[in-house]
Amino acid sequence: MTLAAVHTPTSADATLAAWQARETQLRARRLQPGLGRPEQFAGRSGIQIFEAMLAGEIPVPPISGTLDFMLVEAEPGRVQFQGRPQFAHYNPMGSVHGGWIATLLDSALACAVHTLLPPGKSYTTVELKVNYVKALTDRVPLVRAIGEIIYSGGKIGTAQGRLVGPDGTLFAHATTTCIVLDAR
Repeated sequence: MTLAAVHTPTSADATLAAWQARETQLRARRLQPGLGRPEQFAGRSGIQIFEAMLAGEIPVPPISGTLDFMLVEAEPGRVQFQGRPQFAHYNPMGSVHGGWIATLLDSALACAVHTLLPPGKSYTTVELKVNYVKALTDRVPLVRAIGEIIYSGGKIGTAQGRLVGPDGTLFAHATTTCIVLDAR
């Protein structure tokens, strides 16, 4: 084997390795999927809720286990979810179903809005617009849904985001509108 035939790490390899390391770190501290108790949310702002999830103090939602994706980063106005495309997520055409992609994007975009909410406020998605630009298959080991706030007001929040592979390939992009509510 010549030196040229040896695999040279690329920035995509480095990104994938960093994503895998973050996933391993979070899986080691996270609780089993479940529902948080009301007292775990009381008095916490949106970003404090996400910090508690990342610290393993609040369980991850059950859908994360079902669809194999997880919250990996959160800061005010910006959230990232990471997912593992699998054959189980395929549509009849032989690629990952658009609903799986939309779920990751909906999670990232709506949670970007949530990070800016004060204690006592909640939200729900009222509109999600997804543009699918490239087919996704299980040959892509991990993807990231990155959501960023566009506008945060008293009653409405909007965000935009994209679903990318470790090499930067764009698979879909989206926008959302969320309505801000009083928490139950």
